[in-house]
Amino acid sequence: MKKNKKICAFILSAVLLTSSAVNTSYAKESKPHMVALGGQSFGVRFYNDGVIVTELEEFKSGSGNVCPSKDGGLKVNDILKAANGKRIGSNEDLQEIARESGGEPITFTVERNGQTLSKTVTPRQNAAGSYLLGAWVKDSCAGIGTVTYSDSDHHYFAALGHGICDNQTAVLLPLGSAEVTGAKISSVTKSTVGKPGSLNGYFTDQTLGSLSKNTPVGVFGRLKNEDTGKVKKLPMAQNDEVRVGKATIYTTLEQDNIQGYSAEITKICNKDKNNNENFVIKITDKTLLEKCGGIVQGMSGSPVVQNGKLAGAVTHVFMNDPKEGYGVLVQNMVSKYFE
Repeated sequence: MKKNKKICAFILSAVLLTSSAVNTSYAKESKPHMVALGGQSFGVRFYNDGVIVTELEEFKSGSGNVCPSKDGGLKVNDILKAANGKRIGSNEDLQEIARESGGEPITFTVERNGQTLSKTVTPRQNAAGSYLLGAWVKDSCAGIGTVTYSDSDHHYFAALGHGICDNQTAVLLPLGSAEVTGAKISSVTKSTVGKPGSLNGYFTDQTLGSLSKNTPVGVFGRLKNEDTGKVKKLPMAQNDEVRVGKATIYTTLEQDNIQGYSAEITKICNKDKNNNENFVIKITDKTLLEKCGGIVQGMSGSPVVQNGKLAGAVTHVFMNDPKEGYGVLVQNMVSKYFE
């Protein structure tokens, strides 16, 4: 099958708590583990661990254009963790460090491709006399997504089916802290060919919990209230149980009303535990197609159920055919949480 251009179905409006020990016997259980089915929308306010460089830009200084960050060896996607030994927590921190430097060199602790580096940048004055670095950075994001499942036995929930990434560079954002809130859907913008739609909503003032992990196959965290007694519980399918055939996705299209919609898994692509494109799912439900045109942003994490078991979650929508998109296998989400 020709690979379609895709987009993550998670809404970003811009750009964790340390996870505690867990019972790793989960993966060794002989019986299928039961989890509470998700499908509800949630909001997240995500703050990076450091700031991520999204762009390097020259500015006029003296008789010519300069870019101190580029001259100092910084690159797009670098994560700036500290300056002269002082932790960088926000864009404002970085601006203040540059402003107070007086043009003296600044030594940055940089994370690049999993390695920690040291880079020295000397700020330069622009035409207005302000000391600048010549780098655009991002420290946070906010958005709406969908919960896949919650596990009261192991005290965590899983959502999105993909990581929270920078919407310009697609780099997985380093997790500093993240607050999970309630969210209500107020309207839907339909997907059309070449233009993904979205679930439009708002955060409530209810804090539900926090995130502890941001991974390529989903985000994970803890809920303040783990009472799932009234929520439908299902066993989790093993990877080899997920097959081409009919399925159901659960998602929220208005307020907090979770509904199931018919779909079909049309292809198993791979079973790679680090990949969030394990299968292709096609929306067949007339109501969902009429309201959404297919998959829309904000549906990321919508659970996919097949043969009475939780098979995985929706992760992407295809730009050239929004009725289809990718999904991730639930066992791959589980394995990444327990790594």
